[in-house]
Amino acid sequence: MWTGAISDRIVTGQKRQMTAAITGLHHAQITIPEGAEETGRAFYCGLLGLPEIPKPFALAGRGGFWLQVGALQVHIGTEAGVAREMTKAHLAYAVADVMAWCERLAAAGFAPLDGIPLPGYDRFECRDPFGNRLEFIGPRAEG
Repeated sequence: MWTGAISDRIVTGQKRQMTAAITGLHHAQITIPEGAEETGRAFYCGLLGLPEIPKPFALAGRGGFWLQVGALQVHIGTEAGVAREMTKAHLAYAVADVMAWCERLAAAGFAPLDGIPLPGYDRFECRDPFGNRLEFIGPRAEG
């Protein structure tokens, strides 16, 4: 349960008129094991080429790192005791050339997983070094 002013208003039944709907997604977060940031940076910043962005000072001591992915952010947090390889939860990265990404990741030892075809899209999935599922998706190539 939340604490503070927002939850107090909810619990006491005070109503506030919604002036705006949810307008988008600011960031998504995945986790890696505690102390695995360098391996994470090698994969996400090195192999995938995603730029790391500074974390706010208030959060800098909590481990992990943040990435810029287009207009959105991916926050890589640290968490112990998670069976990442057992979940279907994933991020889907939009790419222009799905096959090039599939070949790049396979060459680096990240084999594509069997996936269900989607009409109009080329796509594949793989797992990062920690077991997180990733999807790479783009419009179906002509021909």
